[in-house]
Amino acid sequence: MIRCSQAADERAPTLWQWAEAAAVRPRQTVSEALETGRSRLIVAGVMLTLAFLVIGVRLVDATALSQGGEPARAQSRPVFRPVDRADIVDRNGMVLATSLATASLYADARLILDPAEAAGKLTAALPGLVHAELVNKLDSDRRFIWLKRHLTPRQHAAVHRLGVPGLAFQREERRFYPPGPLISHIVGYTGVDNKGLAGLEQSLDSRLQASLDPVDLSIDLRIQHKLKQAMIEQIADFRAIGGAGLVVDLHTAEILAMVSLPDFDPHTPGPAPTEARFNRNTLGVYEMGSTFKIFNTALALESGQVSLSDSFDARHPIRIGRFTINDFHGEGRWLTVSEIFKYSSNIGSVKMALHVGTPAQRAFMRKLGLLRPVPVEVPEAAWPLAPSPWREINTMTISYGHGISVSPLHLVTAAAAIINGGILRAPTLLKRTPGVEVPGERVISERTSQHIRQLLRTVVQEGTASKADVPGYLVGGKTGTAEKPRGRHYSRHARLSSFLGAFPMHAPRLIVFVMIDEPKGNESTFGYATGGWVAAPVVGRLIREIGPMLGIDPVDETRPEVRQAMAVDLQPGGSTLAAFRTHAP
Repeated sequence: MIRCSQAADERAPTLWQWAEAAAVRPRQTVSEALETGRSRLIVAGVMLTLAFLVIGVRLVDATALSQGGEPARAQSRPVFRPVDRADIVDRNGMVLATSLATASLYADARLILDPAEAAGKLTAALPGLVHAELVNKLDSDRRFIWLKRHLTPRQHAAVHRLGVPGLAFQREERRFYPPGPLISHIVGYTGVDNKGLAGLEQSLDSRLQASLDPVDLSIDLRIQHKLKQAMIEQIADFRAIGGAGLVVDLHTAEILAMVSLPDFDPHTPGPAPTEARFNRNTLGVYEMGSTFKIFNTALALESGQVSLSDSFDARHPIRIGRFTINDFHGEGRWLTVSEIFKYSSNIGSVKMALHVGTPAQRAFMRKLGLLRPVPVEVPEAAWPLAPSPWREINTMTISYGHGISVSPLHLVTAAAAIINGGILRAPTLLKRTPGVEVPGERVISERTSQHIRQLLRTVVQEGTASKADVPGYLVGGKTGTAEKPRGRHYSRHARLSSFLGAFPMHAPRLIVFVMIDEPKGNESTFGYATGGWVAAPVVGRLIREIGPMLGIDPVDETRPEVRQAMAVDLQPGGSTLAAFRTHAP
C-alpha cells in the first residue's frame, strides 16, 4: 500500500504537467496563427503598394517624361487643340480675326428611315434649308452628305433634339471678325474650309496655319474707325459713290489705317456687290490730278536745273492739237516755282517738266516706284497704267497728274519718300519692331525734301487747302481734282477729289490721304466739289482727332525754330526759264 501510494505520488507530477501542457498548447497555436496572418497581410500590402507605384511611374513616364514616340507627338500637337488658325490682331492687341469651333451637320442616308419626315424636321429646325433638296439628298445610298456647315450653338442644339437616326455632327472651325466691315479690305476673309481667299487671310495663309502665335498688324483700330466715320459723312454730304483713305507712318512706312468704301461684311462676302469687295487703295488705279505736282516739283528741284525762285511763263494756255491745257484759277503772269506749287498752276507745271525733259521724268517716276506694283502684303495689288511710248505730250500731262494712273497706296508711298527726308520705304501692314531701323532707298536729297515740306505748308496756309489746317499741328499738303476718263474723253461731272497731307511739317510724323469718288457740290461749298472743298476738311478733322491720340502735341508756330524751318521765299526772282515753251497759237 505504501509502495502504491508512492507510485501514485511519483506519477502525479507527470500527469499534472501533461494537463498543464495540454492547456497551454491551444493558446500557443492561436497566437502563432495570428502572427502568421499579420505577416502575410504586411507582405500583401507591400506588394500592392509596389504594384501601384510601378503603374504610377509608368504613367508619369508615358505622359510627361517621354521624349520620343507617339506621346511626344501628342504633346507637340494636342488632340484637343482648340483652333488650327492663328488670330490676327491690331498693333494694340485688339482682335481683328479669330477662329471659333463650330459643329457642321452631315447625314448617313442609309440610316435615314423616312427621308421626307427627316427633311421636314430639319427644315423646321434650320429654316435656310430647302425641303425638296433635302429629300433628294437623304433618299440615296450615300454614306456622307453635308447638310449645313457651321451651325450656331442654338441650331446645333435644335438639330440634336430632333433625335433623327443618321444625322451627326463634325467639329470644324469658322473665322470670326469682331470689327466686321471695318477691316474687310485689309484682313480679307476665308472660305467654308477656313482657307484664306482674300486680303491678309490669303497672303498669310501658310503663316496663320503654321503657328498659333497671333499676327500683329500695323493697323491701329482706333484710327481706322475715325477715318472711316469721317469719310462716310463726307461721302453722304456730297452724294459720292465711294472713297479711299490712308494713314501711314512717314518713317517706318507702317500703314496705320486703310479704308475703302463701300466695304463688305467679311463673314458673308458672297452676296456683297463687286464694287464693295474692290479695294480702292491697292487695286484701283486712278489719275491723281494735282497731287502729282509734288513729284513734278521735286523732280525739277532735284535735277539742279531749277530753283524755288526761278520763274516760268504762265500767262497763256497751252494748246496741243485739239487739246488745251489751262489753269483752274489762272494768275495770268509769270510765276515762281513756289507760286506754281501754291496756286497749283497746270501751265507752270508743264513748263517745269519740259525744262527737265521726258527721260528724266520717266526715270524719276520709276525711281519712286510709280511704274510697278507696290510691295505690300495683300494680294490685291495693281500695276500702274503708264504711257508707252512716253512722248512729250505725256510728259506735259503727267506733270499735273493726268495720263498716268496709280493706286492711292502708290501715291502715298512715293509722297512719303519726298516728305520724310528723301528715303523710299516699302509700306507694310505688319507691325514693325520698335527701335529697329527700316531699310530704304534714297530718292532725293534732304534739301529737296525740306523745300517740298515748306511748299506743302504754304498750300495749307495760303493756297487751296486752307480747310485742312489745324492750329498747332503745322499741316502741309496738296489738293487734287481730276476728271475721270469716259472713253476717249474726260467727264466734267465725274471727278476724283483728293487731298494728301502730312503733319507736323517741321518734323513730319504721319501722312494722311483721302480721296472721294464723284462728289457733287452742295450749298455749303457753293456748288464746288474740288479737293480743297471735299477732301481737305476730312484730313483736317482726322488730324485734329488722332494727333492727341498718338501723343503728338501741338506746337507753338511762332517759335523761331519752327518759323525758320517753314520759311520759304515766295518773291519773284531768279532766272526766267522756258519762255519759249508757250505753245501759243
